[in-house]
Amino acid sequence: MKDYELDKRQYVIAGVTIAIVTIYIIRLFVLQIMSDDYKKNADSNAFQKKIEFPSRGIVTDRTGKLLVYNQPSYDLMVIMNEESGRLDTLEFCQTLHITKDFFIKRMNEIKDREKNPGYSRYTQQLFMGQLSDREFSVFQEKMFRFPGFYIQKRSIRQYTFPYAAHILGDVAETSAEDIENDKYYQPGDYIGKMGIERKYEKELRGTKGVQILLRDAHGRIQGSYQHGKFDTRPIPGKDLTLSIDIRLQALGERLMEGKLGSIVAIEPETGEVLCMVSSPTYDPRMMIGRQRGKNHIALSRNPYKPLINRSIMGLYPPGSTFKTSQALTYLSEGIITPASMFPCSHGFHFRGLHIGCHGHASPINLVPAIATSCNAYFCFGLYYMLANRKKYPNVQTAMNTWRDYMVSMGFGYPLGIDLPGEKRGLIPNAEYYDKAYKKRWNGLTIVSISIGQGEVNLTPLQIANLGATIANRGYYIVPHVVKNIKGQKLDTVYTKRRYTKAARWAYEKVVEGMRRAVTNGTCKSADRPDYAVCGKTGTAENKGRDHSVFMGFAPMENPKIAIAVYVENGGFGADMAVPIGSLIMEQYIHGKLSEGSKARANAMQKRHIGYGKQNR
Repeated sequence: MKDYELDKRQYVIAGVTIAIVTIYIIRLFVLQIMSDDYKKNADSNAFQKKIEFPSRGIVTDRTGKLLVYNQPSYDLMVIMNEESGRLDTLEFCQTLHITKDFFIKRMNEIKDREKNPGYSRYTQQLFMGQLSDREFSVFQEKMFRFPGFYIQKRSIRQYTFPYAAHILGDVAETSAEDIENDKYYQPGDYIGKMGIERKYEKELRGTKGVQILLRDAHGRIQGSYQHGKFDTRPIPGKDLTLSIDIRLQALGERLMEGKLGSIVAIEPETGEVLCMVSSPTYDPRMMIGRQRGKNHIALSRNPYKPLINRSIMGLYPPGSTFKTSQALTYLSEGIITPASMFPCSHGFHFRGLHIGCHGHASPINLVPAIATSCNAYFCFGLYYMLANRKKYPNVQTAMNTWRDYMVSMGFGYPLGIDLPGEKRGLIPNAEYYDKAYKKRWNGLTIVSISIGQGEVNLTPLQIANLGATIANRGYYIVPHVVKNIKGQKLDTVYTKRRYTKAARWAYEKVVEGMRRAVTNGTCKSADRPDYAVCGKTGTAENKGRDHSVFMGFAPMENPKIAIAVYVENGGFGADMAVPIGSLIMEQYIHGKLSEGSKARANAMQKRHIGYGKQNR
């Protein structure tokens, strides 16, 4: 009789044997084919791949003055597989003047794959960055006693001037997110964090080189592998020429000391930013060396927020500078003509609504309305545009037409400047008001937007760009702070003209009004005998003291500079913004200030508005 139990056991034993053999085969396949751990181990015993870092591109201003350059630095690197607990920790810590607790904490941070996702025990990891010359010298003498530790030579950024921190930005150690987003980086590498250092990181950083060194059986370096046959040389980063004039930038930062706000100056013909001041500011040299972290924390905790670039991140009501865009829209849409007149009895009075205005002649037409900054004129213009049923079927269509003009002038969306963090501002449309007022609204409901109040918010950069567009009589080039990249052309976005919806003839009338504002209106203190200035003041309402605003350009024909000045809580536009704007224009056009202007600049520098000196 056949023994079925024995047959079953044979099948079970055979199955178990096949399973064990299969597991061993799979494990061998994974170890030998899929995993490179053994290969890495063998390679690390035979070779050491030494990264050679490229020199980062230098940065100059538009006149060739050196702004940012490189200085030698030394990083202390560790290969965990070589250190392997053979270190005399006490002597190591004494040599570097660090505590044992710091040593343990740092070694644990390096091995933490959450904080250091690129960690490998076979590759160099940053233990301590930016050693001083003295620390480097002392450590190098004893380095043979510390297996697994190496000195990596590289460079750090240095800044010639204490200005333009928000434009220049800074460089710091890569984060886990940086490494995750770009495989070029390894733990301990440096990357641009803000300003042009961030925006032009790929151009500035260059390409790393690799030197392959041969080890002997004891791990000692014997020289280059095959005489450097497989080595690659680092490729330096590309040099940048900025459009800013550092002397103009320095003057702007002086004038804004003790004040909150911004100055933006643009060359209308090219869109090049001549200066960009955000106040308060800080010395860019605070952001280098091992004190960077401490200084960054202090700046981030400062209640006046010096790390914020108000020029592109600050959202403000533009005040009466916005009236120029309204005039362009009303004229181009045929709502008014240059001869159209509206009454102003110390303000806009219509159907029970009152918006105040200062005293001037009445009734008034367009050019003197711009010159005297008449609120009533522009309120009437918007009301009649939104109420015009012969031209627009409903208020929503009229409102969106208005919105389209504003967007074409560079409002409501980021302009696209080559700096990170630019805000879009706010230009409301019909849907915005339908939602806010449940479709029960008309021109009177929102008339304050016609004078740059209400829901409208712009950045100082957008206000300066408005000045450049008017100077060009209808077009602008996207503002940019980089003038030239060595060996590379600028993106065409920074060379292409962008035309607005407004008619050129309308711009001529607005220019006439802005010129009248300087010769016989609200910008009289900007008038000069040697070149024709065109300007428009703004006094933006605020819960506290009003903001002081100025937008203008010069000369009137063939303009060289357009400018916006915004001083928070500075009072009337003529009080602070106009004098500051006038000094900036004089400095750029003549290359210097007259003796009288120097005295005015010194006086303005000392005028503080509830805010102390900046971080210098």
